[in-house]
Amino acid sequence: MEPHVAVLVGFPILGLLGMAAYAYHDAPKYSMNPTKWAIVSFVVPFFGFFAYLFERDERRPDTGRRDEMFDDGPFEIHKSRAEDAPLTSAPDEKQHEETADEGDEWPGKP
Repeated sequence: MEPHVAVLVGFPILGLLGMAAYAYHDAPKYSMNPTKWAIVSFVVPFFGFFAYLFERDERRPDTGRRDEMFDDGPFEIHKSRAEDAPLTSAPDEKQHEETADEGDEWPGKP
């Protein structure tokens, strides 16, 4: 094999192996499957690695501080704030009817 062919084939393969190795070693920090992301990064050139990076950005790194925090859906809430009353999106219908009659500026409004 001539040297320029080895360079043209070898460097891209080394680049793909480097991206796969990075994904394999970095994925457990974000609670992701390292084998899956290494294979995707190697088999799908460049797009697979960038897909891994974008997926990783949507996750928080696993820092080991899970004893102080707990997940509430997509949010992490500190234990000291866990007993706070949750916000509601709309008042109850009964409460709305009671307050509507008290401050009604338009008499005769149905």
